[in-house]
Amino acid sequence: MTITPPRRLGVMFDRARPPEQLAGFARDLEQAGFDEIWVVEDLGWGGAMSSAATALAATGSITVGIGIVPAPLRNVAVLAMELATLERLHPGRLLAGIGHGVTPWMRQVGAAVESPLTLLEETFRATRALLRGEFVDAHGRYVTVDGVRLVHPPAAVPPLLAGVMKPRSLALAGRVADGTILAEGTGPSVIAAARQHISAASEHSLTVLTHVCIESDEQALAAATADVRAEFAEVQGVAPAQVYLADGPASVAAQKVSALWDAGADSVVLRPIGDRPLATVLALRAALTG
Repeated sequence: MTITPPRRLGVMFDRARPPEQLAGFARDLEQAGFDEIWVVEDLGWGGAMSSAATALAATGSITVGIGIVPAPLRNVAVLAMELATLERLHPGRLLAGIGHGVTPWMRQVGAAVESPLTLLEETFRATRALLRGEFVDAHGRYVTVDGVRLVHPPAAVPPLLAGVMKPRSLALAGRVADGTILAEGTGPSVIAAARQHISAASEHSLTVLTHVCIESDEQALAAATADVRAEFAEVQGVAPAQVYLADGPASVAAQKVSALWDAGADSVVLRPIGDRPLATVLALRAALTG
């Protein structure tokens, strides 16, 4: 399958929005010409597979990305079965992100493991083999597949992307994944460093999630983005002021998105802040193309 080409623009369906709004939002994004819509699977919010199925069924051409499925929550046979079904029903439109999961959340549901890195590698290898239609007999530290083959594998394996951040995990992504998803708050310098850790062939795609807030008033902008800066300062391990956002007037926000592409992102996925997500991403897209 062809890997995501450069300079794609996507939008995340935010986890805070009720799932009954997903189908309409996906259609709006497709009609507006966005390349991708992304759904998430965070503990207590919506399920990734049902969300992806809804977005795919509601649209006809837009790519749907899963960002991300936590490996500790998914048996690899079930994961492969779900992805195979989605890919067969909507061929060529699925991007499947898999990650470690947020450790405190994994502990809350009894799914935390001693070596998330080992689990992720075993998950990628077994899931890919199953999606290829292979007879899989794997007995790893965490993943056991005792002679299983999918009855209905897809014609082509959808791109499997690793949602990871740290150097060892990025290196793993370069070995086992078709691409990497970098979390919100990632700036151009972090993208360049991630590419070095990945050390993968040029076809390895890089997706970068970024919050977007269109606001010209500096005080209003600071107030609107304060919570996001605080949350992702902790995620990224930096000061709040160092959290990278596509914020400011539309022209400035567009420049910040372009800087992510210039640094090596193939796809930038916008996570709009505020209660008018469609208007926000349309304003930014207009600034990018105007």
